[in-house]
Amino acid sequence: MVEKTLQFVVHEHRSKRLHYDFRLEIGGALKSWAIPKGPSMSPADKRLAIMVPDHPLVYLDFEAVIPEGHYGAGPVVVWDTGEFIPLATDDPESSLKTGKLSFELKGKKLKGAFSLAQMKHLPRSTGKEWLLMKKKDAHATEGYEVKTELTPARLKALKEKVPPCETE
Repeated sequence: MVEKTLQFVVHEHRSKRLHYDFRLEIGGALKSWAIPKGPSMSPADKRLAIMVPDHPLVYLDFEAVIPEGHYGAGPVVVWDTGEFIPLATDDPESSLKTGKLSFELKGKKLKGAFSLAQMKHLPRSTGKEWLLMKKKDAHATEGYEVKTELTPARLKALKEKVPPCETE
């Protein structure tokens, strides 16, 4: 039996504020988190990741300028993409429900083992607060800095387009 390869995508998205949309293919949709500082390849960095509504799989290659008046208005480009492999589970959806998911990413920029952990019992918590952490492995890079893909040339090439679905 051949298992389907799962995918991930990270969008660089300049709407009200610049952030990175981290999306993992789980259960036929893209489970999604907004990461204000972007993902890191350094195990020393614990990145805040706010869970947002699932997105359809067509978002895997979505790039455009979302028009004013639509949720998330502003430019969106694929920052990284590749294969997503859940670790220590055959059911990543159940792992998310318990508040912890470990996985490997095989992207152009993001490589190796990572984990997402829900930050429970925080004062004023909404239950949507998670941490994205890089595990120590051969791909770990101390002092990692996120480099923008929203370059002037890339921005100029983007077309205005309404996203395949609108979420809030």
